[in-house]
Amino acid sequence: MCGIVGIAAKSPVNQELYDALTMLQHRGQDAAGMVTVQDGRLFLRKDNGMVRDVFHTRHMLRLVGNFGIGHVRYPTAGSSSSAEAQPFYVNSPYGVTLAHNGNLTNAHEIAQDLFRSDLRHINTDSDSEVLLNVFAHELQELGKLQPSEDDVFKAVTAVHKRCKGAYAVLAMITGYGLLGFRDPHGIRPILYGERETPEGKEYILASESVAITSLGYKVVRDLAPGEAIFINTEGQLFSRQCAENPQFSPCIFEYVYFARPDSRMDNISVYKSRLRMGEKLAAKIKREWGEDHGIDVVIPIPDTSRTAALELANNLNVKYREGFMKNRYIGRTFIMPGQSQRKKSVRQKLSPVELEFKGKNVLLVDDSIVRGTTCKEIIQMARDVGARKVYFASAAPPVRYPNVYGIDMPAKTELIAHGHTVNEVCDLIGADGLIYQDLEDLIAAAREGNPQITQFDCSVFNGEYVTGDIDDAYLDRLAKSRNDGAKRKLENVTIDLSNVQG
Repeated sequence: MCGIVGIAAKSPVNQELYDALTMLQHRGQDAAGMVTVQDGRLFLRKDNGMVRDVFHTRHMLRLVGNFGIGHVRYPTAGSSSSAEAQPFYVNSPYGVTLAHNGNLTNAHEIAQDLFRSDLRHINTDSDSEVLLNVFAHELQELGKLQPSEDDVFKAVTAVHKRCKGAYAVLAMITGYGLLGFRDPHGIRPILYGERETPEGKEYILASESVAITSLGYKVVRDLAPGEAIFINTEGQLFSRQCAENPQFSPCIFEYVYFARPDSRMDNISVYKSRLRMGEKLAAKIKREWGEDHGIDVVIPIPDTSRTAALELANNLNVKYREGFMKNRYIGRTFIMPGQSQRKKSVRQKLSPVELEFKGKNVLLVDDSIVRGTTCKEIIQMARDVGARKVYFASAAPPVRYPNVYGIDMPAKTELIAHGHTVNEVCDLIGADGLIYQDLEDLIAAAREGNPQITQFDCSVFNGEYVTGDIDDAYLDRLAKSRNDGAKRKLENVTIDLSNVQG
């Protein structure tokens, strides 16, 4: 998962891009990048690390210009070098920079076509660089010395025809303007906003509404699936549907886990959707465990489960307590590269408040269960400080299938729910009881905010991939690159190379 932001303003945008990226930091802590343009020259800074670590005063002073795009990236199965930090750049045609959230499911095939037919070189393993070269090639094929907005939209239309998968994209065409577009299924989010200034109207596009409103812009709307928006250097905005048959299927895991609760995406409040998840999970507990469930206290596993856990406790009429204090300087555990590192980080990340556990029957609530490593450690921590019984609730259904649309979940064999029943998972994590959200209830919790959405991408739960191009061979290739063994091998190679060089 990544975060993207682009601004077309009447004054320098470097500070606002920085501020927006900090608002999107939860979407990626691995790398950050920013590119601005002034007088036909591009100014780029990107590197591994958090936003605050990548950009210093000396970098910000060089990032001049009134147009720019930014990106934050989370760890992936590919290279961890700064070469894969975004935005990416190609000099032909015009000079194009691009930042991307999502994943192309046919990136390997396209990369071969780019080399054999389009005579373009791909320098990294990133599908974002592939997407950039596809767009650049299609724009160049039009052969215009000065491209119009119609030319830009024609290039996006060609991208939709060649690229499969999930992509929310921001691109700058040097000297011509800022472009944003979304894949025909609208799997990954992107919105735009505007504000009036004495110098004229300014625009912003971003992954989440909080990055827009926090800068004083007003959210206008989400981009529709397949839609593109182009803002030229004169500040004129143009929009067009560029896909032949868009089918709206946003990723439901955004509402479960990734998005900030104070965001709105696709006209759905993330906060209210999580409240409804807690309400529906409480109803299931009453159905399956009875009114006399024996739960003394509900404790969330911070941070994303808090909203659902609070509403669950209210509906069960039991106490809600903050039982774990969080060290905010430890990264997200399920996307860490090795099982031992994840296990170690859990106890560094969370510290239990003993008096909230001792002698009580505790219901721990998390947003989801992926590998099971985290919740197993947390359950043991609760027992270590005196909990009588430890029950576990997941605000999401069992995660049984890998994600192919931009979330770096592990191989399916490393998903604890894959091939296991709920009772078996309960035993594996060491809980006294385990309950998952029903998929129908999860969909209803999100859809209530926008009934016009008739379908979500729920592939991690049901194995149904909305783009229709995923088969067992693809998933097998994905597993080979994503399993812990492959990641450890990549880490060792990186270490060996650094030793040779140094």
